This record gives sequence, C-alpha cells and structure tokens, in this order.
Amino acid sequence: MPVFEKPSRDSLPQCVDRWTPLYLEHGRVEVDDSSVKWIGADRTVLRIPVATISALLLGPGVSITHAAVKACADVNTPISWVGEQGMRFYACGLTPTHDNTNAKIQAELFASRKTRTEVARRMFLLRFPREEVEGKSIETLRGMEGKRVKALYAETGVKYGVQWKGRKYDATHWDLADGINRAISAANASLYALCSSIIASLGFLPQLGFVHKTGTLPFVYDIADIYKPETTLEAAFQAISIDPQADESQVITLLKQKIENVRLIKRIPKDIFDLLGIKDNSIEKGERQ
Repeated sequence: MPVFEKPSRDSLPQCVDRWTPLYLEHGRVEVDDSSVKWIGADRTVLRIPVATISALLLGPGVSITHAAVKACADVNTPISWVGEQGMRFYACGLTPTHDNTNAKIQAELFASRKTRTEVARRMFLLRFPREEVEGKSIETLRGMEGKRVKALYAETGVKYGVQWKGRKYDATHWDLADGINRAISAANASLYALCSSIIASLGFLPQLGFVHKTGTLPFVYDIADIYKPETTLEAAFQAISIDPQADESQVITLLKQKIENVRLIKRIPKDIFDLLGIKDNSIEKGERQ
C-alpha cells in the first residue's frame, strides 16, 4: 500500500479556495504516517495539509524527500524554491496534473499582434490610468513608459529628500553604484521573485511578455512594473532617506511592509486574470471574456 494515497481530482479544493502559500526554512519535508510532515531544525514537528495550501515555498536550509514531492504533485500543489522569507525565486516544480488552460490563453493572446497590443495597453493603463493609449503601438507605449518612469524616479527622490542622478548601475561592478541604485535593484529583485512565484503557481508562462520581450522572464517584468511605484520605489527611497548606507536587509524589510499594506499578494492574481480577460479569476475554468 502506498504511504500517501492519491486523492481523486474531484475531491481537491479549487485554487481560489485554498489557503495562502506556506513558507518553510531550516528543516525537512517528508512523508510519514500517510501525511506530509515538517520536521524543523528547532525540533518542531507538524503535519502539512498540502491539498489545502496554494503553494509550498521552500526557503534556505530545507530538504525534501522524493515521496513528499510526489505527494504535492498528486494533489496539484506547486513547490517553489525561494530565498529567505520568499524574497528570491530560484525554481518551481511543475505538477503533472496542472491544467494548461491559462498557458494556452496567454499564448493565444501573445501570438496575435492585435491582442498582444491590447494587453500591453491595459498593462500601461494600470500604471498610468490618465494616459491616452488608444491606437498606440507597443513600441510607442515603451517610449511613454520610459519617460513616465524617469519622472517617477525624480518625483520620489524629491519626496524623500534623496539625491537622484539617474538609473545607473553595473551588475558586474555592484559596489560602484550609489546607494539608491543598489537599493532599487535589491527591491526590484525581490518583487520579481514574488511575481515569478505567483505566475508559476497560476500556470502562466514567464517567458511570454506583452510589453517586455528580452531576457528569460518578460511576463514577470510586465507584471512587476505595474506595482513598482507603490512598492519598490517607495521602499528603496525611504530606506536611503532613513540611512544613506542602508543595506539590502533594510530595504527588504520596508518592501515587505509596502507589499502587505497594499495587499499585493491578493491583487496580483486578480490583475493578471483581468489583464488577460479570464472570467471569474478561475484557474480551473480558464474561460475568456
């Protein structure tokens, strides 16, 4: 008899009814007594109701057995390997029972220049609702976005009394960048991690972007850019205004507060479904408007 018996698909709760993701660090995930169990480095032992959580986020110092991975796959619960407190995203395991409806919808929208442009316009309007986007091409929108973002940097710098000389940094010479550029980069990396986790868990394709087209995560950049003005920019400039020598941990602490204050984890899935025209925010149904 198997240690963990696979439940029927009909008995599993829909994703919209599941609990929030569970984050774990420093311990071991295994299957024992017909359940998935967590054994922490501090000797905490608890059963994990994997069928009722939306995702399992494995942080630093976590090991997981083959049986536990299989158990999560059997109940359609994604597993992601992340950094401390979920502020980095390294990989996501795909569950074999995932419905591919959302990926197909995204691919169909991406394949048509007309619908790809329509989605890009909706993304732009979420960031700058007072701008006129009707009839604008993606290339024009990118240009408009660049100008608006430059203005936002300058405005936020004035708001927090932080000198802003422009977005200049070289990842290969990190120490040569000024404090505010390093703070913005650290905050952005964490926001990309959060968006990557949500996009992967919903079954969308990070590689198919509507505004961005380069790199390995264009869709992640599309979604993250919507929220930067109220999260990463605020956190970075505020951190430097408090301490000009602020390190990454200080920036991330403020970023977490911003993310919680604007209820970002709840907003991102809804916004993605609205942007792609999926009815009722239903992952299982995946219907188009």
